[in-house]
Amino acid sequence: MKVLVVEDTRTARVVVCSQLERMGMQPLPAGDGLEAVAMFQQERPDLVLLDLILPGIDGFEVARRLRQLEGPGEWTPIIFLTASYSDDHLEKGIAAGGDDFLGKPVTEVVLRAKLRAMQRIVQMRRSLVVLTRKLDAANQELERLSSIDGLTGVANRRRFDTALEAEWRRAQRYHRVLALVICDVDFFKKYNDALGHQAGDDCLRQVAATMGRAMERAGDLLARYGGEEFAMILPETTLGGAAFVAERMRYSVEQLKLTHPDSPVGHVTLSCGVAACVPGPESTPADLIAAADRALYDAKATGRNRVARIEGLLLEPTP
Repeated sequence: MKVLVVEDTRTARVVVCSQLERMGMQPLPAGDGLEAVAMFQQERPDLVLLDLILPGIDGFEVARRLRQLEGPGEWTPIIFLTASYSDDHLEKGIAAGGDDFLGKPVTEVVLRAKLRAMQRIVQMRRSLVVLTRKLDAANQELERLSSIDGLTGVANRRRFDTALEAEWRRAQRYHRVLALVICDVDFFKKYNDALGHQAGDDCLRQVAATMGRAMERAGDLLARYGGEEFAMILPETTLGGAAFVAERMRYSVEQLKLTHPDSPVGHVTLSCGVAACVPGPESTPADLIAAADRALYDAKATGRNRVARIEGLLLEPTP
């Protein structure tokens, strides 16, 4: 255990350091406040014994500076050393960042007892910090898991709804375009009926992974929209740009050549509907979803395994 001893009187400093050494601790002696602050920053001691009366800056100011050097969640016990102290000193010392007072001259018995008590507090506090960090990590993991589709590993519908609402507000605020793609695995019910649900699950996993690889920007989001449907939120993407991304995904899925005995083309394919807009003040995300759904219906109605888009969608009123 490293203990910073801040005492301007050499004799008193030597006495306290000797006592600490007999207790098996490592003393770090400092003769004034500025030296103490520099040593604290360099050595990061476990505890500080701080004289109130020092040349230059006094013990109260030293304590304030030491607290400013501590990072989030850090705490180093500071015990003031003083020949006598009043209620005013006590209040001022606690306000400056101190934790306790020791009267001078310091006896080894009292010093040992004070240090043992502070060590217990430090250990309990460290245990609490570790536990808090574990809880934070567990909560973050739970939050992450609650936003992921358990089958495919992409974002789930809950995450999609939250992200679309956030991107919609952002696009509305900055008058930016927002695109949405909704895709459907063609004849998926027939695939399940012919090959079984386990094969169907594996098919969805492969389709989702392929679609994910076809997305290039970190800000885009792929989500399982429901059943065999997937949706992509593409911020600041034009209708043409979104259609290009959708076509790349459609082609990538087609190139998997997953056998589909009840598909006209003999393998798994994807139909996609694309819509984009600059959100207007009276419009909602549901308007964009409805437009992408209409485009998806057109893609299915015109033969499937294709990308359709809603032309001329403008939800912000023309000036």
